[in-house]
Amino acid sequence: MASLTDIAEIRKAQRAEGPATILAIGTATPNNCIYQADYPDYYFRITNSEHMVELKQKFKRMCDKSMIRKRYMHITEEFLKENPNMCEYMAPSLDARQDVVVVEVPKLGKEAATKAIKEWGQPKSKITHLIVCTTSGVDMPGADYQITKLLGLRPSVKRFMMYQQGCFAGGTVLRLAKDLAENNKGARVLVVCSEITAVTFRGPNDTHLDSLVGQALFGDGAAAVIVGADPDLATERPLFEMVSAAQTILPDSEGAIDGHLREVGLTFHLLKDVPGLISKNIEKALVQAFSPLGISDWNSLFWIAHPGGPAILDQVEQKLGLKEEKMRATRHVLSEYGNMSSACVLFIIDEMRKKSAEDGCATTGEGLDWGVLFGFGPGLTVETVVLHSVPTTPIAA
Repeated sequence: MASLTDIAEIRKAQRAEGPATILAIGTATPNNCIYQADYPDYYFRITNSEHMVELKQKFKRMCDKSMIRKRYMHITEEFLKENPNMCEYMAPSLDARQDVVVVEVPKLGKEAATKAIKEWGQPKSKITHLIVCTTSGVDMPGADYQITKLLGLRPSVKRFMMYQQGCFAGGTVLRLAKDLAENNKGARVLVVCSEITAVTFRGPNDTHLDSLVGQALFGDGAAAVIVGADPDLATERPLFEMVSAAQTILPDSEGAIDGHLREVGLTFHLLKDVPGLISKNIEKALVQAFSPLGISDWNSLFWIAHPGGPAILDQVEQKLGLKEEKMRATRHVLSEYGNMSSACVLFIIDEMRKKSAEDGCATTGEGLDWGVLFGFGPGLTVETVVLHSVPTTPIAA
């Protein structure tokens, strides 16, 4: 019979020694690219709303102020013409939307995951866990099952499916991957976030301007990362270490961001001053995350913040006295892809490590050692992940 000492030894042997590390990143978007400058004309034409002249002007101002240059969207003009209910403000259309996302979310996720696996350079049979996250539709068996099949992962891969979490979930999946990697020796966790706006697209209405904000901001994209602890430096190349991860619900924020899945698709509501709520509470999250490390200068960190919209970034910068360049990677992703919900922060990590290498920075985090990743979303929920960068030069084994 096993003694308590034996059990302690077994438990110790089950755990990794070092922190969870991001080992590879891949991203993917649909082919259909939409330029923001052209979008108001397109949007009001395709939704048969050109008679709403004042509302169109309002929407044009939203698009102009969005700091978005272009976005990618799976749904095309041809598709919308065949599915006119999706172009109305509130027409029953969930079946048509589900038909798209149930197929396309796993396909786009597979594309991003294939790139991450290629960069990682290891056989996909070494993937032990799969985490899939989407706010685009629900199905059973889920997108996790479909991605397992599409990639040809082992049937015994341990799967986690997260539906309907919204924009903060890019932080949630990293927190979960960190726990899995550190508590399961040798684990290699494939994380996939895949988002397609076919579930939220709808025509304009002057009584629901927050829905219009969503139409001006959201884009489609998928990102994948591979997470593992104790990397084999002969074959694996770490990009960032995840040192700690936390989640919190902001005070007095109930109803700040809501989404409801209905016959009309996923409806989107912004009921409170979201940028104000985030900027008011962000320093507390930073203090809790970084005081154990003795860090209190927020400009000494590299920044990966979910770009909910430009107002959030502006107010956070102002509140914390951040230098303009701190949000460079975040603003670049917002400009080139729009708000891709959970996938955004993974795109920003990818952008940061690539630009750091291009610019000859000493570390993957723009030459700095420590950084923060923030996910903001429904609830109002905030995910905070403390990252530690690694040298950008390849590490000799």
